[in-house]
Amino acid sequence: QVQLVESGGGLVRPGGSLTLSCAASGFTFGQYSLGWLRQAPGKEREGVSCLDSVSGRTYYGDSVKGRFTISRDNAKKTVYLQMNNLNPDDTAVYYCVADPRCSWFAWGEYNGVNYWGKGIQVTVSS
Repeated sequence: QVQLVESGGGLVRPGGSLTLSCAASGFTFGQYSLGWLRQAPGKEREGVSCLDSVSGRTYYGDSVKGRFTISRDNAKKTVYLQMNNLNPDDTAVYYCVADPRCSWFAWGEYNGVNYWGKGIQVTVSS
């Protein structure tokens, strides 16, 4: 079955860094665009980043541009999110997602995203 398994979350100090990983299985990894969503308590879901498998373009939410970097390793079937200069507003559950394209990110429409991980907590606090 399809699985997206996130790892690398946890507690980090403001200004610190974390790298999230997402290991995929059960689908043709190279044919899918991979990305990250997040949701903080009491807030709506937010698109963090997406790497489009067709165009090769990367997309970032305004609040993370210049701080986060998405990448993928097709051989390892893994997508990464390098997060730098973290601040408390980055505290959220982060979800790894897979979809044929990054249109979900462009339009901010998440219900139709094909595959979701279970999510992983990132907490930024002193």
